[in-house]
Amino acid sequence: MMISKLQKTTRSVYTMRSVHRSATNALPTLVQHAVVERPAPQETVTASFGRFISGLGAEHLTPTVLQRSKRMVLDSLGVGLLGSTTEVFELALEHCQQMYAPDYISSVYGRTGTKLSPTLAAFVNGVAVHSMDFDDTWHPATHPSGAVLPALLAVSDMMPPNRKPSGLDLLLAFNVGIEIQGRLMRFSNGARNIPKRFHPPSVVGTMGSAAACANLLSLDPSQCSHALAIATSLAGAPMANAATQSKPLHIGNASRLGMEAALLASRGLEASPLILDSVTGVAGFNAFYEDYMPLPLNLDKDKGHSFLIEVQDIAFKRFPAHLGMHWVVDAAASVNKLLVGIHSGTVSASQVKEILLRVPRSKYINRPFPECEHQARHSFQFNACSALLDGEVTTQSFTADAIRRPELAALLSRVRVEHPADNPANFDRMYGEVQVTLDGGDVLSGRCDTFYGHWRNPLTNESLRKKFRSNAGAVLPRKQVEDLIEAVEALDDLQDCTPLLLQLQ
Repeated sequence: MMISKLQKTTRSVYTMRSVHRSATNALPTLVQHAVVERPAPQETVTASFGRFISGLGAEHLTPTVLQRSKRMVLDSLGVGLLGSTTEVFELALEHCQQMYAPDYISSVYGRTGTKLSPTLAAFVNGVAVHSMDFDDTWHPATHPSGAVLPALLAVSDMMPPNRKPSGLDLLLAFNVGIEIQGRLMRFSNGARNIPKRFHPPSVVGTMGSAAACANLLSLDPSQCSHALAIATSLAGAPMANAATQSKPLHIGNASRLGMEAALLASRGLEASPLILDSVTGVAGFNAFYEDYMPLPLNLDKDKGHSFLIEVQDIAFKRFPAHLGMHWVVDAAASVNKLLVGIHSGTVSASQVKEILLRVPRSKYINRPFPECEHQARHSFQFNACSALLDGEVTTQSFTADAIRRPELAALLSRVRVEHPADNPANFDRMYGEVQVTLDGGDVLSGRCDTFYGHWRNPLTNESLRKKFRSNAGAVLPRKQVEDLIEAVEALDDLQDCTPLLLQLQ
């Protein structure tokens, strides 16, 4: 098909040239001047993205980019391994095993010996990463790693042994996927706030997965552009499914469908050449962001290009809940310390008359009485009260028994919420404030402007490894956990990524 298309294009060019020659016979000077003076067509935004994805090389990866992206890879793997113990992951895996014939190619997180076709492995592993809302977060708000890494690992698995990508190839493709997400979101002011209409990873994550896979597959610039355009038709998920078992599917689908887009583009499938351009009267990527104002990407490092991850670090979560919860938890934990000091080491709901939370206005994370773990992970009230009682929030805070505690229910019934004008729904500018009025009338307050783990106050390498060991250790033996840490930290030195892939089997 591609040959016949090329022949057809060539014939069209020959026809145009014959007409052009007859015209120049009649008006030689005018036509020749018109041809010489016609300005070269300006590169479209979509074409610049394709050229950018195809043209990035290892020389663009600075030590800062390498170090930060390896931290992201390690955290995402740990979160995904822990996520393989959840009910939603089990449901997704059973579905794929029963409805589709397995190809036994790509590994599944936390299931030694279990393999699926590459696209299905990307799907279930993406689901695992977000199944507990424990994955990394960026600004503008999205979960960047979960949509990209599972797809890249699945593509690496499907490559023959003599063509496995190097560790540096994998890191480059990973950073391409992260970069495309960040660039697209920074073309919209609205994207900078906590989302209301759709879940960002289901949109930009799909684009990031497509870009990352296109880079790893060494697609040419035109194919990379088509991969993004195809991915746009596969993107999107409404916020109504937040705080349900379906929310993790957003990440799984972003990983899978972005990979599918790149594979389809590699076969020659085409899509709109203007999908990322702001074209009047034609809805492309601007269907997602009404104030979308794109700019071309430039590969020339001398003109100031650097990876966004070099400029802004990533937020890593210390407990599995929506990022907004981390502000109120740190604020409430500081009040817990005051309560423990006053009441000799014990905290009881009977001591508390009222709890006031000052948080941003965001409907889907304002849940006064959550009934299940997924709602609890998206509830200011639940997380603040859990931290008041226990001094912290952990994985165990979201078990059914913890959610149903009478003491917790009593505290929840005493919560009042305010939304100060100076507290926007923006992860770069918001704060969390907890004010507790005791039964005797005393008032205790705690406030958090930047929690530990935020990009302004990042986790140390020691803290990040501790989180990884806890998460991965839930499903892997200790030696394998340590081998994974070693493989990720040495990823840029690996001649091929097989040692990493073997640790996930």
